[in-house]
Amino acid sequence: MQPLEPPDAHYLSAAIGWMELGNVTEAEEELNRISAEHQCHPDVLEVRWIVLAQMNRWEAALGTARTLLKMAPNRSSGWLHQAYSLRRAPTGGLQEAWEALLPAYKRFPGEATIPYNLSCYACQMNQLDEARVWFRRAMLIGNKDKIKRMALADLDLQPLWDEIRQM
Repeated sequence: MQPLEPPDAHYLSAAIGWMELGNVTEAEEELNRISAEHQCHPDVLEVRWIVLAQMNRWEAALGTARTLLKMAPNRSSGWLHQAYSLRRAPTGGLQEAWEALLPAYKRFPGEATIPYNLSCYACQMNQLDEARVWFRRAMLIGNKDKIKRMALADLDLQPLWDEIRQM
């Protein structure tokens, strides 16, 4: 897909700037100024998802993630955003998030966030053996020290913290 051009590129940059300042309301207003023809541009959808997630508007975030997945299926973020939204949306849950993210592992074998999140979901569903398998995969793919630090601060993985400390 072609990069955005002015003025839409400026609105997107302004939205990102407002997000960096912590003002998601203004960020959303800037996104709404983008022309109708570019509302489904993957870069716009990425930023819109972040805004909606920060506002805890999970049903809307889920719709945005699904549109991103449709418009840019080769971006791992669409898969991750969809699962993250499903986990938090009233119509979703852990199992739905798990099922939505699982196919992404084969599509993006070098993306450590996918097995990491699958580990979190498995752990929260009390499938600890499965969680261990996915966590080890994440550590093999990504930066082991960074993933370990992240995991030891992630309450989703708390049941595995003693084991993770030993890795």
